[in-house]
Amino acid sequence: MLRAAVLVTLALALAPARAADAVPTAADPALEARVQAITVELRCLVCQNQTVAESTAPLAIDLKDQVREQLRAGKSEAAILQFMTERYGDFVLYRPPLKASTLLLWGGPLLLVLGGLVLLWRTLSQRARALQVAAMSKAEHERAARLLEGDERG
Repeated sequence: MLRAAVLVTLALALAPARAADAVPTAADPALEARVQAITVELRCLVCQNQTVAESTAPLAIDLKDQVREQLRAGKSEAAILQFMTERYGDFVLYRPPLKASTLLLWGGPLLLVLGGLVLLWRTLSQRARALQVAAMSKAEHERAARLLEGDERG
């Protein structure tokens, strides 16, 4: 009886664990390789840190299907990338071109690092100044000790 209960419990516990649905691929491996090459160049607009090729988001799957359809229609890789850029902007490109509208995309990480370094420098310099103010000379220590003992006449 215990054995049957354990088996039923395991079966119920493992029931939700199933493999993800397979992503449909083109019947033509050469076409699928071209789809993969193009979608590696496109950013998933949902995930934003993955390429369309890596993402399993519904929008990424739709974009892969669009790329597949356009390749079947005879469009070139450059034309497909241009279409995606016109439709979604330069942000859809995983490596956007360097131009005025994308300077923040290219320079943003550098600005964050520089801002962090400036903040670190300011914090360290303020601490150093505070330590200099707190540091007293030997004569100042002796005078403070005399004041505390009540020997200083002033």
